[in-house]
Amino acid sequence: MDNLELKDLILEELSNIAPEIEDEEVPDDEDMREALELDSMDFLNLIIAVSKRTQIAVPEADYGKVLTLNNMIRYLQELSN
Repeated sequence: MDNLELKDLILEELSNIAPEIEDEEVPDDEDMREALELDSMDFLNLIIAVSKRTQIAVPEADYGKVLTLNNMIRYLQELSN
């Protein structure tokens, strides 16, 4: 998957979890939990959904590496190669 496909996938799953959030509200380089007021369960559900769709497991130890949209895309891109 390329970066745009990953971004679309993440935004789609985020929309499933928090339908009130518009795609343009999601900052590229800010902690999504704080910027979008996601609680820990919402963020965990996002990681699980993205992991299922991409078939890339994100271990709990790496959650800090996927807090921003760009970091999550980068992380998934690196593991998919």
